[in-house]
Amino acid sequence: MSNLYEFDIEKGSILGVDEAGRGPLAGPVVAAAVKIHEYHDFFEGINDSKKLSEKKREELFDKIISYCDVGIGIASVEEIDEFNILEATFIAMNRAIEDIKKDENVKFDTVLVDGNKLIKKYDGKQEFLIKGDAKSLSIAAASIIAKVTRDRIMLKFAELYPEYHFEKHKGYGTKLHREILLEKGVLPIHRKTFLKKILSK
Repeated sequence: MSNLYEFDIEKGSILGVDEAGRGPLAGPVVAAAVKIHEYHDFFEGINDSKKLSEKKREELFDKIISYCDVGIGIASVEEIDEFNILEATFIAMNRAIEDIKKDENVKFDTVLVDGNKLIKKYDGKQEFLIKGDAKSLSIAAASIIAKVTRDRIMLKFAELYPEYHFEKHKGYGTKLHREILLEKGVLPIHRKTFLKKILSK
């Protein structure tokens, strides 16, 4: 049995919450909430989404959606620029929790959130867990859901703006992305507050 699953069992009835996309120069920040009911063999393959291949994340995404309760929340580029990335992350996390609570059968006592901060404006019981996606199965599963969801959004933007190659960098500030940005300019999906240093050079 997965050590991450055993960790969750000891914690009791929990909802794991994590996000993807705090660092990129473009695109939304996405949060996910996952409630696990019972053990499945595929849980053995779940770990920190950053350590998994894109193909493996996609496979696990479908299984998590099928066998667990999942909520997804998104905060837009406009919200990131208006409130800052941390506040926007809290907005996305609250939306993910509200999304999963639409199913009245989903019950949990505590929200377990990855990182070192509690979710602002969430009034239920919660705990933060540093490097939670390497310790808690629920958080690790939420990490995968958030990452794959955001990657799929960025692939749609890649079709809309092919010359920016979002399929390669997913909006992160890679050398390629920065070069394209300086050459072709800012898009509506770019986080303007993230570009000041780059554009001032």
